[in-house]
Amino acid sequence: MNKRIAGFSLAALVLAADQGSKYWVLHGAHLTDGHILVLLPVLNFVLVWNHGITFGMFAGAGAKMLLATVASVVIFSLLVWLWRSKSWLTSLAVGAISGGAIGNVADRLHYGAVVDFIQAHIGGWSWYVFNVGDAAIVCGVAALMLESLFQRKPVAPNGAQR
Repeated sequence: MNKRIAGFSLAALVLAADQGSKYWVLHGAHLTDGHILVLLPVLNFVLVWNHGITFGMFAGAGAKMLLATVASVVIFSLLVWLWRSKSWLTSLAVGAISGGAIGNVADRLHYGAVVDFIQAHIGGWSWYVFNVGDAAIVCGVAALMLESLFQRKPVAPNGAQR
């Protein structure tokens, strides 16, 4: 399998997992706003409608279409990056990021907000509520950062690093 197909396939898989989990939360688990479903001592499902972006920023009135438009331009750029990628890790990371981003844009256009429902916590400390697409985005960005950190620098013919 070539890296382009793998990246686009991972994007489709992340999108399906993201949208399927959100459908289940809304229609199968019947979570209502604020209702908490305790799964583990450190993990809950709680329905939160995110009208903004990360941590609910820019959640003001009229932001839905602007955020969806900006996100769509970013997604298009990611897909171009995936197409041009020379690395397997980059292809998979960008595929994961793209799938998660597409899922969140789909929510914003369909519901007017992103469906978030996963809450990790330890004692009184709680991470923000997120979804499967958000997790894929974070993992993809982390993979890109690690790849960049450990990537070998090209060496010029005279032995100097470029």
